[in-house]
Amino acid sequence: MAAGASAWVWYKVVPTLPDIEDLRTVKLEEPLRIFSQNDELLGAYGIKRRIPKRFDEFPQTLIDAVLATEDQRFFSHYGVDPKGIARAVVGKLMGRNAGGGSTVTMQVARNFFLSREQTYKRKFDEILLSLKIEMELEKEEIMELYLNKIFMGHRAYGAAAAAQVYYGKSLDELTLAETAMLAGIPQAPGTNNPITNPSAAKKRRNHVLRRMQTVGKITPEQYEQAKETYLTARKHQVTLDLDAAYVGDMVYQEILQRFGKSVIQSGRRVYTSIDPTLQRAANRAVRNGLLGYERRHGYVGPLQTLSAEQLSDSAFVVEVLETTPRYGDLEPAVVTASTESAAAVALRGGQTAELSLEAVQ
Repeated sequence: MAAGASAWVWYKVVPTLPDIEDLRTVKLEEPLRIFSQNDELLGAYGIKRRIPKRFDEFPQTLIDAVLATEDQRFFSHYGVDPKGIARAVVGKLMGRNAGGGSTVTMQVARNFFLSREQTYKRKFDEILLSLKIEMELEKEEIMELYLNKIFMGHRAYGAAAAAQVYYGKSLDELTLAETAMLAGIPQAPGTNNPITNPSAAKKRRNHVLRRMQTVGKITPEQYEQAKETYLTARKHQVTLDLDAAYVGDMVYQEILQRFGKSVIQSGRRVYTSIDPTLQRAANRAVRNGLLGYERRHGYVGPLQTLSAEQLSDSAFVVEVLETTPRYGDLEPAVVTASTESAAAVALRGGQTAELSLEAVQ
């Protein structure tokens, strides 16, 4: 009876599921990028931030962290982990959270093909799709899809984009603690990320580290050192190679007019005739002219005035500094205290400095 039902499901239901071959040719949404004539980035335009990587470009430490937390038996199961599902069911019956029982493959099936509605039919389709994915794709291909697709909060999709958003680094530059932080975000990207909720993110990070130690991927010494590491995450904007925003915006508008809004997340690379050497010389000339004008005519005042309440909120001060653009070699700063002869200022990266009256005359 059971064998007959299984055969009916496999031959009648499975063929109606999405074609797994679509996963091999899937086009991940990437921002439209505009470059100078010699490949220097002028601008990136798009709602989602994503930097697709091949499986062999993901650090082993990141893969270890994900598997230790999300799917320890990934390389031995066939898309569905009966032990994980049983653990989740027992945990729910006992009133404790023992995870959802979803494997990495099941999460890929859900993220690419299914909705997130909590119904038995959706879960059933997810299981069947996972089995089908495992039959047609290699384990490395599945992990690559997961690490490129998963939402990581703050418009970052995929691990590489998350490394840039939270740490301003490439994946291979991350520390063990930072890697564990990223691996812990997918469980609840809106609330477990280190910018929105640092305390929850740290707790989740330490859970990932503890799991890595438990399964033997890091030593007790590495665990102790990493879990005591301070949180260093902050929101990083896209780093541009060349200051020519007006050119980027002009090209962007032209591209939109020619190809429509669908081009925004197409990942296209647009090259301009801008010569970086000449552009930098023009930028310096304009900047020096404006500074000279201001010196001759007097100080024009601050860009923004913060209230005492805003100044006491360190997170708000950091956000102001991060969102205020640099002007060439000039760095934005917030005056936090002042006397008749000097001012204390906050700079990006948590740095501080003292600005004397003589220095600004």
